[in-house]
Amino acid sequence: MTGAGREGLRADRVSRTAGGRLILDGVCLAPPPGATIGLIGPNGSGKSTLLRILAGVLAPDAGTVTLDDDPLAAVGRRTVARRVAVVDQHALTQVELSVLDVVGLGRIPHRRAWSAPAPEDEAAIHEALERTGLTDRRNQSWHTLSGGERQRVQIARALAQQPRELLLDEPTNHLDVQHQLELLSLVAELPLTAVIALHDLNLAAMFCDRIVVLSEGRVVAGGTPAEVITQELIAEVYRVRAVVTPDGPQGRPSVRFSPGRP
Repeated sequence: MTGAGREGLRADRVSRTAGGRLILDGVCLAPPPGATIGLIGPNGSGKSTLLRILAGVLAPDAGTVTLDDDPLAAVGRRTVARRVAVVDQHALTQVELSVLDVVGLGRIPHRRAWSAPAPEDEAAIHEALERTGLTDRRNQSWHTLSGGERQRVQIARALAQQPRELLLDEPTNHLDVQHQLELLSLVAELPLTAVIALHDLNLAAMFCDRIVVLSEGRVVAGGTPAEVITQELIAEVYRVRAVVTPDGPQGRPSVRFSPGRP
């Protein structure tokens, strides 16, 4: 999968082994700037590991991750944190925090230790709350929020970082259908590059510009939803039967699964 130039966050032939098992095997990923990229594949295919390597949380055993053509390891943690934001499946805290407190955590990479928030910090937090529809919840306790609301707060926290790349690991897990649609609509409309690990093929088809399919640590397909989400690929990668309607809602493919193996 290629992008224009060398701008942005890229993985080049990245491999990673854990416990003697190859988790990622020569994976390349180069999201076009501003695109929403879906990572799909069965459990254990390497999606979460790839996201953690892209975020700099894990180091690859082989291959390189670059940010604007500079090796991620040489860029520096603070610079990476200013550019790349991460939203995990679920965030837990035992500390009593308000929505405003959580969103404010996104400004840490931009502030000196122990310094008071600057006007630009306040502006970034306000914009993140407004964009995610949380302005009226700013003083509400984190612990009183629903799962969907907490995920929205995590996205607001990420937006307060003012990143150019946003990495999301199964952000719709444990959410009802309404919150899944709202969350992915929000992400797809953001003016940044997003890489989202997803289980639901229909959600990936609806909201992603391009899709990368991982299977046993390797990229086995990449392209637009129409190019990637086919009955043949689903049978090969997921080992299930499916009927794919090529021209579903908004001209994107839709998937209906059938019992039994292909």
